Amino acid sequence: MKGLKSRLQVRDVTLHFGGVTALANVSLDVYEGEILAIIGPNGAGKTSLLNCISGLYRPQKGSIRFIDREGRSHELTRMRPHQIARLGIARTFQNIELFRRMTVLDNLMLGRHVHMRGNVFTCAFYWGRQQKEEIAHRERVEEIIDFLEIEPIRYKVVGALPYGLQKRVELGRALALDPEILLLDEPMAGMNVEEKEDMARFILDINEERGITVVLIEHDMGVVMDISDRVVALDFGRVIAEGSPDEVRSNELVIKAYLGDKSLMAFV
Repeated sequence: MKGLKSRLQVRDVTLHFGGVTALANVSLDVYEGEILAIIGPNGAGKTSLLNCISGLYRPQKGSIRFIDREGRSHELTRMRPHQIARLGIARTFQNIELFRRMTVLDNLMLGRHVHMRGNVFTCAFYWGRQQKEEIAHRERVEEIIDFLEIEPIRYKVVGALPYGLQKRVELGRALALDPEILLLDEPMAGMNVEEKEDMARFILDINEERGITVVLIEHDMGVVMDISDRVVALDFGRVIAEGSPDEVRSNELVIKAYLGDKSLMAFV
């Protein structure tokens, strides 16, 4: 574990959809500077947990607190998604959520929306403070484009790009929010081996060079074990194991949860 300061505190979170319990008294901490992987079979509640953290779902019970850099505590279950994003929590989605008819550059610029301060008047007249703000946001986006090595496609329409590049663009849009915590929901799903290696490298660089705390959902157990500092395993909406990658990999409850799953072959 790289840091002992808890930045995100999930306590007894319970989420129901009618008679189905997606999460049952889930508790965990996300520590500053770490890469925390959340694993589990399909339907274990992984994406539901990220949706609760990012404000897309509101749990019926429990608390989710974000501790900002000044030490102030924010209860996320009472906030809307845009308010949570403004605090410094960004995410990507299991299914790509980009504007397919817009360019890569435009999609990344949209990621800067929480930092834009212009009003209707200043936006209507592109001069002065509004012009300076636009230039500053563009410089920040260009830096992210360079970091993710997508310079040649900056003016390409997103819908025309290969799937792996679209996933990279979505990562870039999340980075454009300048997050303190980055939630990644299966960032390597559907990728080939080379694309997975590139994405793993970017995630490590985001964590190590930019100091961004990462919460990662990923089914590729080889990747999880290689890049994670800690792992939390869910099954049927409950936490069944937590610890280092080696500790979780050898946990009997985790092995049982994955029994019959093809991913078990890479897991044990």
